[in-house]
Amino acid sequence: MQSPSKLPDTLVCESVAVSGLQGWADLPDGLLQSIIALSGSFIDLLAFAGTCRSWRVAFSSYPSKSSIRTMLPPLLIRPNVRVKAPHLPSNNGHRKLRICQVLDLSKQNTTFRCQIPKETLQMMHFAGCSYGHLICCRRRYCVVVDVFSGAEVSPPRLPSSNDCEEFYYSGTLTAPLASPKSHLLISSQTSLFDWPVGSDTWFELQLDDARIEQIVEFNGKFIAMDYHYRIYTLQLAPRLGLQEIKTEWWDGMAECPYLRPWLVVCGDMLLIVDHCINLSYGAPVTYRPYRLDMTTKLAKWVEVKKLDNWALFVGGDVRSTPFSCMNPELWGGKRNCLYYAHYSQPMSIHGFGDQADVVWDRSTDPDLLYKRNWYRQLQALWVYPSMFYSDDE
Repeated sequence: MQSPSKLPDTLVCESVAVSGLQGWADLPDGLLQSIIALSGSFIDLLAFAGTCRSWRVAFSSYPSKSSIRTMLPPLLIRPNVRVKAPHLPSNNGHRKLRICQVLDLSKQNTTFRCQIPKETLQMMHFAGCSYGHLICCRRRYCVVVDVFSGAEVSPPRLPSSNDCEEFYYSGTLTAPLASPKSHLLISSQTSLFDWPVGSDTWFELQLDDARIEQIVEFNGKFIAMDYHYRIYTLQLAPRLGLQEIKTEWWDGMAECPYLRPWLVVCGDMLLIVDHCINLSYGAPVTYRPYRLDMTTKLAKWVEVKKLDNWALFVGGDVRSTPFSCMNPELWGGKRNCLYYAHYSQPMSIHGFGDQADVVWDRSTDPDLLYKRNWYRQLQALWVYPSMFYSDDE
């Protein structure tokens, strides 16, 4: 055993400080944050933050929440699976709440739940999910709802020339809701709307050619993809605008060969991913990711043969946020795989490229649909809780 004189100075200081403590609530932040770094699931972290005020403060000030999100899988929200929880409140003071099933892949034997306002699920149309919040719209009304607490923020009514029913193709936040840098972006068929959170004004950018279907943050920039799968950088100031990134598709193709691809940030790569139907024996679909190489004058999509120690997560709705997770073996997952959330069964697992047949589980329901689509009602989706984002992100 190592003698006290040989312990690192920081540990000696912590030991001295702990010796005079009266209870668990008095543990120093440094020691508490070292416990956070060793936690192996979101359920454990949520329990840690809910223990007492001092532990919650230690979690709130933890400087590496982004590293937690990279190392742990997102939570799977199943809004169609209602569960009983008599100890949880049935309303949030304003609206009735529906208690929905939540799965944590790192701790699948533990029961977990979230609460979403029933009115939001029944009356509003899903537009996106961002920073742990659902974004829902109907007509010109919009609401941003914390997936786990049910807390709501209502922006001003969206600008429009009439009150007709509109369909919104994407919704995203540019930063955590509490951040002074946070903007809410909503895309309709003909416009991209920007609401600086907390203001009383929407800004509108009219779109001439194609609606915006996805916006992601990559290397400090916002990247948007439109209906024709063209890529843009998006600027918020001094005015809302889009600047196309000229790209070259793989194999010399003039346009994107995918039917409904999505963008996902995976470490230092910006990937575009979709599936191809496989008519031969084995896995019914094959996924192939391509990364955007912007080191040349004309950006190129380059095939990624293997994602090494990464796993991807995607839901069935085009507007649900895809995620990536590093070293999935640490929580019992599989590397170089895609976890696809479904409505009827929790998920299916797909290997990329040549790994498709090796990974495929033949007991999976063969009638499941694999292409992503737009749905008015909320589908199963992956989420990181809002408390795992910092205001300065």
